[in-house]
Amino acid sequence: MNALGGERAPARERLTPDQRHAFTAALLGWAMDSFDYFLVVLVYADIGEELRVSLPTMAFLTTVTLAMRPVGAFLFGLWADRVGRRIPLMVDVAFYSVVGFLCAFAPNYTVLLVLRLLYGIGMGGEWGLGAALAMEKIPASRRGFFSGVLQQGYSMGYLLASLAFLLLHTLLHLNWRWLFGLSIFPALISLLIRAKVSESEAWASTRDELRATNTPLREVIFDRAVLRRFVYLVALMTLFAWMSHGTQDVYPTFLRATTQSGAGLSASTATWIAVVYNIGAMIGGFVFGGLSEHLGRRRTIVLCASLALPIVPLFAYSTRAGLLGLGAFLMQIAVQGAWGVVPAHLTEMSPDAIRGFYPGVTYQLGNCIAAFNLPLQEYVAREHGYPFALSVTVVPALVLLAVLAAAGKEAKGIAFGAGG
Repeated sequence: MNALGGERAPARERLTPDQRHAFTAALLGWAMDSFDYFLVVLVYADIGEELRVSLPTMAFLTTVTLAMRPVGAFLFGLWADRVGRRIPLMVDVAFYSVVGFLCAFAPNYTVLLVLRLLYGIGMGGEWGLGAALAMEKIPASRRGFFSGVLQQGYSMGYLLASLAFLLLHTLLHLNWRWLFGLSIFPALISLLIRAKVSESEAWASTRDELRATNTPLREVIFDRAVLRRFVYLVALMTLFAWMSHGTQDVYPTFLRATTQSGAGLSASTATWIAVVYNIGAMIGGFVFGGLSEHLGRRRTIVLCASLALPIVPLFAYSTRAGLLGLGAFLMQIAVQGAWGVVPAHLTEMSPDAIRGFYPGVTYQLGNCIAAFNLPLQEYVAREHGYPFALSVTVVPALVLLAVLAAAGKEAKGIAFGAGG
């Protein structure tokens, strides 16, 4: 009881050192995945100029990365459901760190394309396993908030990539290869932290249950209800990916372009706008991730998608740097606010036995289907200009995402490792 005679509000459960390490490693791992991915987004025009490759062709560097993510999610996810989360995660981080670093030495477009393909495998493995381990360890009552923080590792990586671009490219006048040379160091820090994390207790109890009942993983995967939910989540994540990549990937090019109705801003101004909208993205993830504990996962997604719709004209059709920065800032609050729900929502919707495999593969298959977003936007921009390309690809995704999320289900607060 409190001094006024009412019930005392329950104290927020503190994280243990092991829980903090698991969460920090997942956050850093996802941030470094994003850092390396967005280096390509920021400099693919510069790479194309050096390697004498057109922009639509260069855009396929991001396409192959996104397209190979499901392969990584599938391979590392099944491995993690069989042997635990820790070892597959550490192998995955080491793999993508080395591949990202080797991009700095690519002699031509073909070699770079192959390296980005391999990087996509590593990137695909990281999110699902990192999210599963972190969410399995975080107290159920705090999953929404930490889900929002975790997913903003993506925006944090984009922010770091933007700052690295400003430092190395704009101030020190170093070329794009130096940027990729940086990518190995933070990822290895994540690897060192992850080495301190204990195995997931939820995974261990589920493994013991499967052994006791002699239930093979394939029986869980091919259960009809699990398959129906799988198809729904892939469709949901396709719209999520289309929304985020549609508002982010081509935007730096649009801001700098002097043709095709581009904004014609300097490289430094465009990059500072990227810094601003990534700060907005992190704010959105933190706020709406926490809000999802009260509103529910689905309602929060619907709210964010609905809030993004009226921002599209300001985001895509403004002609002044200040208004473009404001539009992008507000857009990413809404877009990444919706995304902040995703780690908690997908892991809660996943059966215990395949939580290493299920969230990562549904997430990355959605990314794979949306992988042609950037080349499509470049193609539409050539014919109709960047503002139209942005709006015609983003608006339908926002509308459909709100409808599909509203029609679905959720499992907020479900206990992991309890036979779910």
